[in-house]
Amino acid sequence: MNMIIGKKQIILASLVVGLGLAVYVNYQFAQTDNLLTTTSTVEQDKNYGDAKLVDANDPTVDSVDGEAYFAEAKVTRQRSRDEAVETLKNMMADADVDANIKAEMALKASEVAQSIETEGKIENLIKAKGFKDCMVYCDTEGVDVVVKTDGLQADQVAQMKDIILKETSVPVENISIVEIN
Repeated sequence: MNMIIGKKQIILASLVVGLGLAVYVNYQFAQTDNLLTTTSTVEQDKNYGDAKLVDANDPTVDSVDGEAYFAEAKVTRQRSRDEAVETLKNMMADADVDANIKAEMALKASEVAQSIETEGKIENLIKAKGFKDCMVYCDTEGVDVVVKTDGLQADQVAQMKDIILKETSVPVENISIVEIN
């Protein structure tokens, strides 16, 4: 038999060893988690999907400067998107990448573009309802909205959820709305 060990076999062997190590570490951590006790209370009257309003005067809530938050969040979101797009471009340009993987990357790039478009549309619609500033983070599993307002009313939360439900297929319990003053 021909026993030539090439680069692909070494990579495959290292991936198998890495996977085995990850399974072992996961198993070890799962065993130690049983030692922890949880002391949580479950609210029986909690209705998932309802907005939880927070008092801005509550001393337990950290004060966040709205202007600085939105400026930093927009820069961070743009930077992470640029890095993701650059990574996808580099992988697509690599000649050694399998055609199936390239097709998956093209699908992922399409999902990112759709997410960007949906986020922008939801942000503009929420701002059109009279809010000062808004950031939306959207993926296939959930939508997070950070809105700048002086006080969030239940009808305003309902309006935002209505906009999100019209623009996405995310279930209402996976929508999170956070108020920044």
